[in-house]
Amino acid sequence: MTLLVPGSAQLLHGNRRVGLIAIRVWLGSLVALVLVALASLVRHQVAFSLASDADFLLLLRLFLMVGAVAWAALFMDAWRIGQPLTLGLVQRRAAIGVNGFLSLSVAGVLLFGSHLVGVQRDLMVTMFNATEVKGAHDGRFNIALFGGDAGAGRWGLRPDSINVASVDASTGRTVLISLPRNLQDFPFAPGSVMAEQFPEGFDCDGCYLNGVSTWAQDNAELFGDAENPGIEATLSAVEGVTGLEMNYWAMVNLDGFKDIVDAVGGVTLNVRQPIPVGGLGDDVTGYIEPGVRKLNGFETLWYARAREGSDDYSRMARQKCVLNAMLGQVSPQTAVTNFGSIAEASNEMVSTNLPASQVGRFVELALKARGQKMSTVSLVPPLINTADPDIALMHAEVAEAIAKAEGTFKAPAKAAGGSAGGSASGSAGGSAGSGADAGTTAPVTGGSLGSLSDGYLANQSDDLGSAC
Repeated sequence: MTLLVPGSAQLLHGNRRVGLIAIRVWLGSLVALVLVALASLVRHQVAFSLASDADFLLLLRLFLMVGAVAWAALFMDAWRIGQPLTLGLVQRRAAIGVNGFLSLSVAGVLLFGSHLVGVQRDLMVTMFNATEVKGAHDGRFNIALFGGDAGAGRWGLRPDSINVASVDASTGRTVLISLPRNLQDFPFAPGSVMAEQFPEGFDCDGCYLNGVSTWAQDNAELFGDAENPGIEATLSAVEGVTGLEMNYWAMVNLDGFKDIVDAVGGVTLNVRQPIPVGGLGDDVTGYIEPGVRKLNGFETLWYARAREGSDDYSRMARQKCVLNAMLGQVSPQTAVTNFGSIAEASNEMVSTNLPASQVGRFVELALKARGQKMSTVSLVPPLINTADPDIALMHAEVAEAIAKAEGTFKAPAKAAGGSAGGSASGSAGGSAGSGADAGTTAPVTGGSLGSLSDGYLANQSDDLGSAC
């Protein structure tokens, strides 16, 4: 009786007041659970919002802890009400065993649930501690995604992988924009600290996009009370290059990325060529063999980072394939099953300025994005000369990719006697954006479809999945 309806034994044969309180709490909990479940089915963001509310999570954790102790106490009191001393020795031992098993099992489940809620709350409090909420720009959220490299001799977490996810605020349709780390002579967002210091663009000797963060950290006094001058400066560079205003940013420490992949159980990728393990200043220690393979975190990291026998732009293409695979393969069921390890890895390896109040919205957008194609545009050769970039062309490429994703793009009219005008992105790799067809004939360089001279398909595609 206590297992099915806690308090029912006390209501019938013990302290009726205790029984009534327990039954009311039990029924109230069931009603609340049913209401939340129904509301979440109608609008998923209800569940996501509750799961990201630190105050609610604290109350839920305390409730589960108190519930575990109280339920166990009800089991012990029910055993007492059953007058165990009137039973025979065999029956008495059986009653003790069954009662102990039930009380420990129920309390253990509730305490484990309390632990998971505590892990979730710690994640919300420590990672999503920003408070500034930014609305969508022209119906889209633009999130800068950095892969940070905190190698020896480097000050801070230098962004070596720089992408922008432009996400439709209603549908979740995503365009992934990639910027080369060796980009030179580029402008910053108007009105930013970096624009004031470099009004003609970042044209100093040896100055590259991934060096903006280091320059800002060396001159932190220019940024006032900014918590992270390196990130602020890099964001202004990303805005200047893409022509988009950033809403939020997130940075993953590449050295810890393998832990996140392991936490979700690995990721399946199409390895088109042997990918060297090592080679970044060290000897190659082995290879990831070709084939459609489920890679662990260590292998996935090298699939994304390898430069031996390759180039930066092939590596950028492989990184996009990793992002696309994780978006499509990490299901809500996987996230729940491996929640503890995911939260622990993420908390240690990821930093962001996304407020906790917005986590629910972006989880919902991510779930929508899983069922759609992801488009890519990369501001890299042969389209862009990274040493002397055409900024107007960059802005046009980004705007065109977004317009195509939204279904509002109109191709320029054909010139008389000539072919249709337009940007160069459609010719990268011979057929960028039609990876399914081009994949059968395109060369493979450095593990990515395409070549440096013609472009890599994953860098310029209307369907990243087919290009990978």
